[in-house]
Amino acid sequence: MKFGILINEGPYQHQAADSAYLFCKAALEKGHEIHRVFFYHDGVNNATRLTEPPLDDRNIVKRWSKLADEHKIDLVVCVAAALRRGIQEENLALGFRISGLGQLVETGIEADRTVTFGD
Repeated sequence: MKFGILINEGPYQHQAADSAYLFCKAALEKGHEIHRVFFYHDGVNNATRLTEPPLDDRNIVKRWSKLADEHKIDLVVCVAAALRRGIQEENLALGFRISGLGQLVETGIEADRTVTFGD
C-alpha cells in the first residue's frame, strides 16, 4: 500500500510528529511505501534545522531527515505555513523542501491512503 502522510502539529508541542514518524517506520518495515510526508500548519516546525533539543531528548527533525534519506521519502513543507513561521529554504533541515498545497492534493490522488496526524 502507498501512504501519504499529513502532519499538522509541531515536533515538541504535540504527539503527532512522533506518531507519524513511528507510523512511517512501521509501514516501511511491513513493505509499504510512503509516497510523501506533507508538513502543514504548525507541522512545518518539524522541518527547521534551527531546533536544538537537549542531548537527552529525541531529535525529531533529524529523525525525519534520516528516514527520508534511507527510504527516499519526499518531505514537503507548505510554503505559506512555513513563511508565516519564519521558515525559509536557508533554514530547512536536510531532506526537506518547500512547495505548495498542490503537493498535498497530488498526494491524495497518488496514495492509496492519506493519514493525518494532528488537528
